[in-house]
Amino acid sequence: MKKEPKEPSRPFVPYYKDIADFEKCRTCETKACQSTCEENIIIFEDGKPRLDFSKSGCTFCDACAEACEIGVLQKEAKRTLPKLSIDALACLAWQKTICGACKEVCLDDAIQFTGLFNPEIGEECTGCGFCIHVCPSGAIGG
Repeated sequence: MKKEPKEPSRPFVPYYKDIADFEKCRTCETKACQSTCEENIIIFEDGKPRLDFSKSGCTFCDACAEACEIGVLQKEAKRTLPKLSIDALACLAWQKTICGACKEVCLDDAIQFTGLFNPEIGEECTGCGFCIHVCPSGAIGG
């Protein structure tokens, strides 16, 4: 049975100067960042945008920053997200089952295997999150 992907504890989206600025998002009426995101920005109950890695990842396309009407998201503040990690006890490949789902979707070629097993996420990881939703055991998080 597939476990639900872990919701990583991560910054909201990769286009902010100061995390405290997300408090302004509570007053935004249009939530334009969400409607322009091709991937999956969701607005949590606190009114702040976050990436929903249960369906997809972030392509760092700048659309949410360009759409932000209140200046919280800014293209000039673009950053990578925190590097992801693999829980070896939950990972199928670490348990000697052939699985490469995470490597196949990694846009940055940041996931390397030792032979057929033991995937590790390298420094090339931008934290885009595409690997999170494809992991059949929910072993990838932040």
